[in-house]
Amino acid sequence: MFNKDYLLPTLSLFCAMILWSSSFIAMKIAVAGFSPIAVVFGRMVIASLLFCALWKNFRSIHVRREDWKYLIFMAVCEPGLYFLFEAYALKYTSATQAGMIVATLPVFVAIAAFFILKEKLALRVWFGFFIAAFGVALLSWGATATENAPNPLLGNTLETLAMVSATGYMITAKSLSNRYSPLFITALQAWVGAIFFLPLLAFTPGAFPTEFPYEASVAVLYLASVVTMGAYGLYNFGLSKVPAGQASGFTNLIPVFTMFMGFMFLGDRLSTTQFLASGLVLGGVILTQISSSSKEEAKATV
Repeated sequence: MFNKDYLLPTLSLFCAMILWSSSFIAMKIAVAGFSPIAVVFGRMVIASLLFCALWKNFRSIHVRREDWKYLIFMAVCEPGLYFLFEAYALKYTSATQAGMIVATLPVFVAIAAFFILKEKLALRVWFGFFIAAFGVALLSWGATATENAPNPLLGNTLETLAMVSATGYMITAKSLSNRYSPLFITALQAWVGAIFFLPLLAFTPGAFPTEFPYEASVAVLYLASVVTMGAYGLYNFGLSKVPAGQASGFTNLIPVFTMFMGFMFLGDRLSTTQFLASGLVLGGVILTQISSSSKEEAKATV
């Protein structure tokens, strides 16, 4: 049965995955009208301004001197490097394929959490990851180059590098979550992200926009407000309440949600195999979230 103490964090993580999945659709629309650098810089600046309106919530926070390097490293990993890799990835691959790559994230996080945070995962959790990963493999079956994915190999490679960057963010954010609120961590990500992308925008030829297409502009506003503030806020809250490896298991939902959103908004189609694969991904994630018995937990920590 589900642990009641994990109900709110679980719902927060689930909603964060829905918002993150929608970001692939919005990013695909945004990079069709602006350069990738302009998209991520605009996203960070708008989010930073929105967080400035909440400044009174941060005035009482005291950041320890030794934590600054970890906070900055976290924000450089994500949104910095993560958004940079992902924005360019979506120039070369489809939103659906990029969403599929995200399912590799729990593997990176679980390995990193094992070595860095000394987290122990039950066999049930690993089995759930295996089922979800198998589902993702089926989702990826037969992927070929299309008009929306002119170079899927390059795009998917960049998306994999984005997952490596996301791992650095998740592990660091987990270690900091006991001392700083999810809202502060999310705001800091936006502020550092704006500073990170400013020189890239200034020195990248043709990056600064000269026109502002309506759909692309709305997509950037959505990414800045709903995704950056909402998804990261919800995820950072959930991450502060559950182990990093367990929280990362929710990212297996992103390929499924992204495929359905791609069907609704971009005209993508799902085959029977892909529907079955989506069920495997959902089942694997549910398995990783079911509370363990005390006996199972004891075995996992041996």
